[in-house]
Amino acid sequence: MNRTVTALAAALALLVPGAALAQARVIQFRSAEDPASPPDPAVCAHAPFSSNLRIGGSLYAHRTRASDGTVIQDEDHVVGKATACAQITNLGFPAGLQQSFYLQLTLDDGIYAASGTCTIISNDVPQRGLVLAGCNLRVVGAPQGVLGGAVTSVSTFNPFRLQGFATGSYWTVQLYDAARGVEAREDSARAMVWTEGGDDVSN
Repeated sequence: MNRTVTALAAALALLVPGAALAQARVIQFRSAEDPASPPDPAVCAHAPFSSNLRIGGSLYAHRTRASDGTVIQDEDHVVGKATACAQITNLGFPAGLQQSFYLQLTLDDGIYAASGTCTIISNDVPQRGLVLAGCNLRVVGAPQGVLGGAVTSVSTFNPFRLQGFATGSYWTVQLYDAARGVEAREDSARAMVWTEGGDDVSN
C-alpha cells in the first residue's frame, strides 16, 4: 500500500506546475446586495450555464476581534463590487441541493471571474424561507500574473424578501501569483496522513 501512495504522490506532483507551489495570497471581504451596484447583465452572458438569477452588490472590508475572531465591523469601507449569476432549479431550496453559480469581482487590482456551485445548507434557519448556502468556485479569469485560485463563501440568500434579512456573503479568495515564490518554511511531516481501512499508511 505504501508503494501505491508513493506512486500517487509522484503522479500528483507531475500534474501540478512548479509555480503553483508558491505561497497563496488571501483576500477576505463581505458582499451585500446594493441598489447602487446593480448586476451587470453582460457578466452573466459569460457564465457556462443559462442563469435565471442575477445579484449585484458591493464588497466591504471587515475587521475581527483578536480574542475570538468575531466580526466586529463588516462595512468599514467599500473595496469593490460584484455581479453574481445563478441557475435556480428548485424554489424549495432543499438542503444539499447544488446550484450553478458564476461570480465576477471587481477589485482594485483588476477583475476576477469564478465559476462553480453553491450548495444549500438550510432553508429554515432562523426562519423558513431564508436560505443559507456555501459556494465553492474556481477562478477562471484574473488579471495578468495570477495563475488561478479558489473562491469560497458562507452565504445568506433572501429569495422571498423576508423582512429583516438581507442577501450577502462572507468570501475568502485564495490566489496564486506567478511572481510569488515558495516561502522558506516546511509543513509538518504528518500534516496529511493517508489511511485505508483504518490503517496508518503514512510510513
